[in-house]
Amino acid sequence: MKAITIWQPWATLAALEEKGNETRGWATKYRGPIAIHAAKYIDGEACEREPIKSTLAKHGYTADNLPTGAIVGFANLEECWSIGEDYQSGMPILYNGEGGRTKLVNSTEAEFGWYAPDRFAWEFADVKQLPEPIPAKGQQGLWNWEVSQ
Repeated sequence: MKAITIWQPWATLAALEEKGNETRGWATKYRGPIAIHAAKYIDGEACEREPIKSTLAKHGYTADNLPTGAIVGFANLEECWSIGEDYQSGMPILYNGEGGRTKLVNSTEAEFGWYAPDRFAWEFADVKQLPEPIPAKGQQGLWNWEVSQ
């Protein structure tokens, strides 16, 4: 199964379905099932910023109890959007060259990613958080996770 390693708190926000897109500096053509892997790194400052802090608290998390070095959920990678800026609202806009589709990013989602122009938003759907994280060693990029790990 394909997997993506994400720093905390963003991996948990994705697994909780609070964060619908994972922003990256590179695009992917892959679509399909993906494991959400929480890196060993926790950005403690981000955990203290709103709306991240209150969103984590709503689910019983703080920087002190976020899982690390583990698969925390599964999703379906639906789309890889290019990121631009809506000149009227100043908010990020997602666009897809295939069919010319566009989609505005809401203000909360914008706080949960790096939505700079010329980056990419990987859209997750059908997200399922695991009741217990599965320890796994992460990797950079999109990688193959063997379920038997």
